[in-house]
Amino acid sequence: MRGDLEKAGSHARAATQKAAGSLKAETFAIGAALDHVASRWTDQVRSLLDACAHISNHLDFTKGAHAGDEVYISTVISKIDTLDKGFDERPGH
Repeated sequence: MRGDLEKAGSHARAATQKAAGSLKAETFAIGAALDHVASRWTDQVRSLLDACAHISNHLDFTKGAHAGDEVYISTVISKIDTLDKGFDERPGH
């Protein structure tokens, strides 16, 4: 997700800056406004990219912190399965 956002954000910024430059060269006042929009766009995309990195780091940390839980849960479930088999194997049932 982060890579796609970075790529699309860069493309949008470059296209907007190019359009702003062309409009300014033709002395349209909106060129400066569009240039301002491109600058704000860059700031906003950077904020989103930082948020994605923060979320990714948190997920990596959480995965590592709970890695042992998977082994524990697997062991508990395995024991329950063994107990169930023992009940099914009783004579007369």
